[in-house]
Amino acid sequence: MKLSAAYRLAATVLHGFDEYRARFQAITRDASRRFCDAAWQETQRASAERINLYKEKVDGTRDRLQRTFSREVLTDCEYWRAARGHYAERISQRLDYELAETFFNSLFCAVFQHRHIRNDWVFVYSSRDDAARRSGIELCRQRRVDGDWQAALTWALAEAPLELPFADLSRDTGLGAAFLREHLPAAILEADDAEIELLHSVFYRNKGAYLVGRIRGGGEQVPLALPVLHDGAAVRQRCLRLDTVLIEPDEVSILFSFTRAYFQVDVPVPGEFVGYLQDLMPRKSASELYAAIGFFKHGKTEFFRTLNRQVARREDRFVLAPGIPGMVMAVFVLPSHRTVFKIIRDVFDPAKDITHQGVREKYRLVKRHDRVGRMADTQEFSNFITRKDHFDPECLEHLLETAPSTVSMKGDKVLIRHCYTERMMTPLNLYLEQCDEDEVRTVLNDYGNAIKQLAAANIFPGDMLLKNFGVTRHGRVIFYDYDEISYLTDCCFRALPRTPGGQLADASALSIGPYDIFPEEFGPFMIANPERRALFHRLHPELFDPAYWQGLQQDVRDGRVIDVYPYRNKQRFNGGSDALVH
Repeated sequence: MKLSAAYRLAATVLHGFDEYRARFQAITRDASRRFCDAAWQETQRASAERINLYKEKVDGTRDRLQRTFSREVLTDCEYWRAARGHYAERISQRLDYELAETFFNSLFCAVFQHRHIRNDWVFVYSSRDDAARRSGIELCRQRRVDGDWQAALTWALAEAPLELPFADLSRDTGLGAAFLREHLPAAILEADDAEIELLHSVFYRNKGAYLVGRIRGGGEQVPLALPVLHDGAAVRQRCLRLDTVLIEPDEVSILFSFTRAYFQVDVPVPGEFVGYLQDLMPRKSASELYAAIGFFKHGKTEFFRTLNRQVARREDRFVLAPGIPGMVMAVFVLPSHRTVFKIIRDVFDPAKDITHQGVREKYRLVKRHDRVGRMADTQEFSNFITRKDHFDPECLEHLLETAPSTVSMKGDKVLIRHCYTERMMTPLNLYLEQCDEDEVRTVLNDYGNAIKQLAAANIFPGDMLLKNFGVTRHGRVIFYDYDEISYLTDCCFRALPRTPGGQLADASALSIGPYDIFPEEFGPFMIANPERRALFHRLHPELFDPAYWQGLQQDVRDGRVIDVYPYRNKQRFNGGSDALVH
């Protein structure tokens, strides 16, 4: 029997998705081997490869479609309507059906250049919203505590599929048990039914392996994360140590932050896995959690669906973002969705020497790079359409004026041809206006730490003005303006010329190259307020020393990978000199 063109189209897309999933899983499952071998540079390369993989497979599948089908078939939405039906039927029993739907959507968008987005032709809404069912696959392992927290932690660590031994398991579990006895709610500590539950899958990222689950008892529960690292004192023996225990919801939430690299974790049933994580972190959206475990494209799908529902509620309108307008981006927000939208302006401020394509390359760099907890993840959208009355008039007028090639009107519809979205944060310059003296010191210290941690990861922010950083609900300082970002190793950090007596020489004849940077001049550009600038200089004097930056460059060139752990140094049981921490 001859198969229809629509059926063959669906089969070709599904074949491309299967290729993507097979390679994605191969990279992910090799994370345990990379961790055991302490292959940190390979870990970074694998992370970037897995991010690039999605576009590679979409592009490859589109090329296959173009070789197989005539243009008339491939650009006929009615064929795609029929193909959608065949595809939905073929993936209906799959455990990763939602990821397969997103891949179908990506192929449609690649063919139609992000136009004609309708649920008749793509999966604007999931094909199984009303058909949720359990897979029956057991995601977790459990153990009753029976009053012995050290024994329970010994089980948690010893039974984990980590392959390497612990340098001193008794020491680690003793420290962990003491921590739990001091910090767990009394209802759990005193409960006869207290138990530890952990996901079978280990979460790998950079130099850490994380066991994630919860502690339950007495009708209460707290999330649980056990970060495991290589033991520095026993590195030649390749042994492990428990670095700390995390049970505060905010601490575990930071572990899954949108500012960090995606985890490498084996996910048997994506939807159920994300559902479990949401039970641990109710404030985390499904879109964030899908992205956190590597499915950032489906995270974008979930984000888009949630955004559509939020806009339809008409609780508020799109408005201009608070703070100082950007020189490169026009920025607006939907306050109720806690989302920032960025559109590249048609004309940049003369001080900005960059092109539209250059800006987009900077955002791609951030997507591929380890964000070390200090850069916001973004989602990229094309041909975003909404109604005119969803916008505040001042906001819409500004967008039409500053980016007419990107934002246009068609009747009562607003068409945005290209934009980026990010999580909304309070701009650092505005945040500081609301702080008391102690808070100013804390946030300026974190601002300096953010710059140092980015540098240790081979990122130089470029424009380090306060307005280009934001503060999250957890009080962390995050960089989010990427148009001047560059690799640290591409920069040339120089000292200002001085006289034999140590005074600054006349720099008028100084030859300055495009990548030359003079850290001694940072102060006035970063912080205008003299008192706060002086405080920042006391907190982070090395940032104004060219030798400090040159030393970091050498570390990067020597292949030293410095991890940035998502918890404070004071929480670590054994400390560590190789880490820059929260």
